[in-house]
Amino acid sequence: MPALDPGDCTRLHFARYARAIQGVEPTTRTLYPSARPREVPNEGTTTVSKVLLKGGTVLPMSKTDPVSTRSDVLIDDGIVVAIAPAIDADAETVDCSGRLVLPGFVDTHRHTWETLLRNCAPDATLDEYFARVLDHYAPYFTADDVYAGNLLGALECLNAGITTLVDWSHINNSPDHPEAAIQALRDSGIRAQYAYGPANDVLPGALAPEPTAMPVAEIRRLHNAHFSSNDALLTMALAARGPGFTSDEIVRTEWAAARDLGIPITFHAGMSRVAGRMAMVEHLERLQLLGPDITYIHANHFADREWKLVADSGGTLSLSPQVEMQMNHGWPPVHKAREFGLRPSLSVDVVTSVPGDMFTQMRALFAAERARVNAICWEEDTPTPPDMLTAAEVLTMATSNGAHTVGLEDRIGTLAVGKRADIVVIDGRGVNIAPVNDPIGAVVLSADVSNVEHVLVNGSFKKRDFALVADVARAVALAEQAAAGVLSRADTSSR
Repeated sequence: MPALDPGDCTRLHFARYARAIQGVEPTTRTLYPSARPREVPNEGTTTVSKVLLKGGTVLPMSKTDPVSTRSDVLIDDGIVVAIAPAIDADAETVDCSGRLVLPGFVDTHRHTWETLLRNCAPDATLDEYFARVLDHYAPYFTADDVYAGNLLGALECLNAGITTLVDWSHINNSPDHPEAAIQALRDSGIRAQYAYGPANDVLPGALAPEPTAMPVAEIRRLHNAHFSSNDALLTMALAARGPGFTSDEIVRTEWAAARDLGIPITFHAGMSRVAGRMAMVEHLERLQLLGPDITYIHANHFADREWKLVADSGGTLSLSPQVEMQMNHGWPPVHKAREFGLRPSLSVDVVTSVPGDMFTQMRALFAAERARVNAICWEEDTPTPPDMLTAAEVLTMATSNGAHTVGLEDRIGTLAVGKRADIVVIDGRGVNIAPVNDPIGAVVLSADVSNVEHVLVNGSFKKRDFALVADVARAVALAEQAAAGVLSRADTSSR
């Protein structure tokens, strides 16, 4: 791979990847039929039987309902219908004694296709990530590669107790690419918001075309074909570039396309010193495009006025703590979110450089924010403040705040009667977590993926008895084969 230019390449990268795919029809084909663990309908119900989770410690993650020990959770047709001690029901009963029962985690921003490139950039900064992953490897991804990456990435989420995923898909190099990404999400059985993004198809060394808007007709076609119901497991968003990374005209066009379809907008903002100087939120204000349908990703370098604009307009926030600290974005801005009354959510971002589970994100944020405050207190020789970030706040960010961010708070995010049964059951008997003296502390500070025993999405088991209900070996084989092809094509072309 050629050496990186010494200058900042953030703006250069976004100029390079702003290429549309206007007027091309997708290929009709079947993507990896043998990889599908089962046919999963993209509808509101995916189970026909009752399930009774018996005798667990229930963490509702709502503001009003406390943690309750030895409670039962009854699920009927994908909906939580009762939470109480000693429920008697004609249902499939799962012993949850010694376990923690809580709402599934919500990952509000992940470039899932990059699962094929796992750990390819362990030491990368943000600029180096752009050069290595998006400029060097991404142009060589076929639609089949995207399918393999999304399938394994979605299964990785389910294995870790992540039941809802925002798939920020900026790999739409042809009309087949989004079809493959959507099919993989559907085949995995995860609840997902597929966020359609731009292409990354400019070959290294080629002259980048002038930026153009994402293809509105293609976005509309995908929406009508796959996302006609807002009650389905799969819904749609627009993964936009945003102001500063493209022209005002393109920003207006893409924002209008999303709002015409009634889908939310998610974009990266203020995630480096360069991006912070762009003052993207103030730019949106000048364009009169602010609104409650926007999720701001990272936001590490917002000015206070921008924070107020986000709060006043009802915007939402997605933080990626491990990536932000590791890749030179800046401190995760949870302190500013709290100051301005926002409800930050958590996201993995890229497994090219960080782990793909929510336990890592929770611990990274908890340690980072307390370290930031402690450093200030040491320097000023003052006591730590009474409002230090708590483990309960962090777990809320990984669950109910995530549901709020993706606009699904009426359905998921808390464990409550009437909500969809997206649930993770964590074994509290493991050597790394027992004895469970504080259930919330146990989840945030002790548990890991090895403790995730059961995972349900919409009342249907996606992981049971510590094993995914899927053809994992086949998904891994597909990903390994696809990754080898991408790396070979990219590395051969750079010689």
